[in-house]
Amino acid sequence: MAKLIYVYDPMCSWCWGYRETWLKLKEALGDKLAIEYKVGGLAPDSDEPMPEDMQQFLQQTWQRIEQQLGTKFNHNFWLNTQPRRSTYPACRAVLVARQYNKELEMLYAIQKAYYLNAQNPSDISTLANLAEQIGLAKNTFITEIQSEKINSLLMNEINEVRSLPVQGFPSLVIENKGNYYAVPVNYQDWQSTYQQVMQFVSAPPN
Repeated sequence: MAKLIYVYDPMCSWCWGYRETWLKLKEALGDKLAIEYKVGGLAPDSDEPMPEDMQQFLQQTWQRIEQQLGTKFNHNFWLNTQPRRSTYPACRAVLVARQYNKELEMLYAIQKAYYLNAQNPSDISTLANLAEQIGLAKNTFITEIQSEKINSLLMNEINEVRSLPVQGFPSLVIENKGNYYAVPVNYQDWQSTYQQVMQFVSAPPN
């Protein structure tokens, strides 16, 4: 059976912008093929404040996504928090949640906290509170997210993603009979992506 791999980062603003379209695509695909999620690791661990030029770039990106897709953002994040260019903690958080079949709940919790509630998912304290909100044991989560096991899982997954035909996040990749094919992401029209996916599944190119 063919598989569709959705490559994302919990703190990728374009992934947040793509969320509604992706959910429609996923629902339309139903059980026509397996769907697998993989984290790509946008930015490694850092305790340093985010440079001013990067903050300005990301603020402009949020505004562009807002204008193009109508996605909501809480711009108070840039006023009320100390941003860091570090998404690996959020990636580890979804990997911990994956062990309990709660990866997608954690992903959505992180996105809401970051983009709507102006909270910082680069902080373990924020992630631990979100884990508790989705029904995970807070102290166990804190232990696991800092474990070598979860860090190894993240590094392995990042390396695996780098071997796929992806050019950023979000990315869609079809795996069929051991071959991998990139599927262009259309942020507004899930139907066109659906048609392309089904073409790959029914008659993959040589």
